[in-house]
Amino acid sequence: MLSGTVAHTLTLMSGVWHDHVEVFDLAGNPLAEDVHSGTPGAAPWDNLVYIEFDGEHYRQTNVTFKGRPLHVRSFAGQLIDGVLIFNKLGPEAPEHIGVSGGAGVLFFCPRAVDEAWQRYSEPDCIRLIGPGQRTRTTVLYRNGVAVRTLTAYGTKVAPLADRRVSWDPRGPDGPVHNLPSETQVFRSLVDDAMSPDTM
Repeated sequence: MLSGTVAHTLTLMSGVWHDHVEVFDLAGNPLAEDVHSGTPGAAPWDNLVYIEFDGEHYRQTNVTFKGRPLHVRSFAGQLIDGVLIFNKLGPEAPEHIGVSGGAGVLFFCPRAVDEAWQRYSEPDCIRLIGPGQRTRTTVLYRNGVAVRTLTAYGTKVAPLADRRVSWDPRGPDGPVHNLPSETQVFRSLVDDAMSPDTM
């Protein structure tokens, strides 16, 4: 497996990570509330991040365990022609892909900028910065305007993600991954107005 490819970096990322997540306004001031994201809440917070990659199929589950109430989100994707293609993230969600920025660097981003990405876009840059260390940095756009940044500092706590760690707030037993989560952030305002929750 060639160093620097998406597949190689995903293989290095596999395992369980403890991410400490902080958010900032555009000037770099820390925020105590992340009001604009698809999962708003207090900041900073901590996640367990379970990542599995078998050379073709990718699965990821984030489990919030500190700073916010317990929350679980799962994602899945498949490597096609060397590029990670995520499963559809929710109603009207555009294609979301994982591409390489060189050895130890991945971008999770849109393949094409369309109307849905005007409503919500948060491209990720993930860097492996040393043995068992990584960062994840994003810029969040709402309605086409940048509103905040985010940086997660990750430490690998287990080499495999085939079972829950003992201090997972869900308990040590049970499946690691849930069914893939659906987000509503890409839906148009017309859809929102017609949804049962707003009628």
